Amino acid sequence: MRYLRRLLPYVRRHRARIAGGLLCLVLTTALSVASPWVLRYAVDDLTLRVTREKLWLYSGLIVGLVLLEGVFRYYMRMVLISVSREIEYELRGDLFAHLTRLSARYYQSHRVGDIMSRATNDMSAVRNVLGPGIMYTANTVATFVGTVALMLRISPRLLGLALVPLALVSILVRYFGQRIHDRFESVQAQLAEMNVIVQESLSGARVVRAYAQEPHEVARFEAANQEYVRRNRGLIHMFGALYPGIQLLMGTGAVLVLWLGGRMAVAGRITLGEFVAFGAYLAMLHWPKIALGWVVNIFERGEASMGRIAEMLDAPPEIRDDQPEPVARLQGEVEFRSLTFAYDGVPVLRDIDLKVPAGATVAVVGPTGSGKSTLVSLIPRLYEAPPGTVYVDGHDVRRIPLATLRGAVGFVPQETFLFSDTVRENVAFGLSPDGQEVEERVAWAAGVAQLAPDVADFPQGYDTFVGERGITLSGGQKQRTALARALAVLPRILVLDDALSAVDTYTEEGILKGLKQVRSGRTTFLVSHRVSTVKDADLIVVLRDGRIVERGTHDELVSRGGFYADLHRRQLLEEEVERTA
Repeated sequence: MRYLRRLLPYVRRHRARIAGGLLCLVLTTALSVASPWVLRYAVDDLTLRVTREKLWLYSGLIVGLVLLEGVFRYYMRMVLISVSREIEYELRGDLFAHLTRLSARYYQSHRVGDIMSRATNDMSAVRNVLGPGIMYTANTVATFVGTVALMLRISPRLLGLALVPLALVSILVRYFGQRIHDRFESVQAQLAEMNVIVQESLSGARVVRAYAQEPHEVARFEAANQEYVRRNRGLIHMFGALYPGIQLLMGTGAVLVLWLGGRMAVAGRITLGEFVAFGAYLAMLHWPKIALGWVVNIFERGEASMGRIAEMLDAPPEIRDDQPEPVARLQGEVEFRSLTFAYDGVPVLRDIDLKVPAGATVAVVGPTGSGKSTLVSLIPRLYEAPPGTVYVDGHDVRRIPLATLRGAVGFVPQETFLFSDTVRENVAFGLSPDGQEVEERVAWAAGVAQLAPDVADFPQGYDTFVGERGITLSGGQKQRTALARALAVLPRILVLDDALSAVDTYTEEGILKGLKQVRSGRTTFLVSHRVSTVKDADLIVVLRDGRIVERGTHDELVSRGGFYADLHRRQLLEEEVERTA
């Protein structure tokens, strides 16, 4: 149970309440085992003489014990189960917080569906350990100790006979425990695979329909579903063998006790009341034996699930605030010094030297795969650059507090992502103030991004729900919403990574006019394949194979006749063809 030990810090935080719940459990067990003891005296006493007073006395005692037991059992369950829910809440929050700190590289190598399965289904299995698992384990131990102690007082010989099946039950549980663990882990892994298929199919529903691949996706899910059923059947076979085995051993023990106990009662070695009480205690031992198998199942499932959760918790955040410098505000000067960057040992950027003064606009162009997006992603530390290679205002970005660094950067990535919320909430995502200031900032940013005219045509304006990943918006509208979101935070550094690729040239012209005023006093990085987007930049750099091969203004690069000049010439020809078509 090495993974379940990781829950001890959470348990310690609630130790006072857990102690109270366990106290209620002990009282519940004490009252439970007291009833057969009262029954023992009742049978012996009533055997001598039956009176109305005796019947009222013993029945009242038993009813009172049962009522008190019910009260304490209620509080036992309320306390222990509610604590398990609170620990689940804390663990889930810690897991989510950890996931938000993991770098983009982690999510490139782990499927979202698998992460979701671990954060939901596996979390529920762990919670069962903390609630029913702890409660029934403690109840089993307390009931066993209480009943065995009283059974020992009645007849050690009968007790020895009754405990023989218990030893066999322990062997049976030990045999099946590891097999249950392995098969449950296999079931959870397959459930994660099913979640991945569902998540991918629903997220890519447009592509699936466009290529008429609905039957293929249905068949893929059907195959995964059948495998899930097959693995569950294997787990069910384990349970199907475990519980009947326990019942068989319990029944055998009961028959032996009934035979020997009856003979002892007839011979007068024990009283009839003691025989009845012993039978009641033997029946009470049946539940701990059954619960033992169930508890083993809960703990084995919980161990397997906690192991899968621990894999995520143990994934180290690549990007951390290690000994940050006291930087409160950034102006926006960016410098790359002899930067060489690689993904998994494969160089993507080589020997990049570039200094961008605060307030300047630099454009980055180049063929696909040249490293443009990687270069600008290193500024807000979406990926971790080597030490001493990327600086903002003369500070190594690795030493700037992440909150300060990313709070100063407005980033619009190539792949636009919108939340399943309203247009207003998506644009105001990076804003913390409330009230009128937010409304004004949203309206201003939407105006600069040329989104406001579209919003005016929406049925509910800024309160229009955009759907998952902005599915109800066009590609251009999504890009402009993302641009407005970046502008709304008033960043000192604005990074537009091919952020206008889905808008038409007329809209692009309007956006660039608005950005010309916004860029004043802000450092801006423009990544684009369009010359019309970058021609007014203060500096244009051309990346090829991860190296800067050209740099200069638009006119300077056109006159040199390199890659940029060729790109400019081809786009002019395309525009000419469009006009004459």
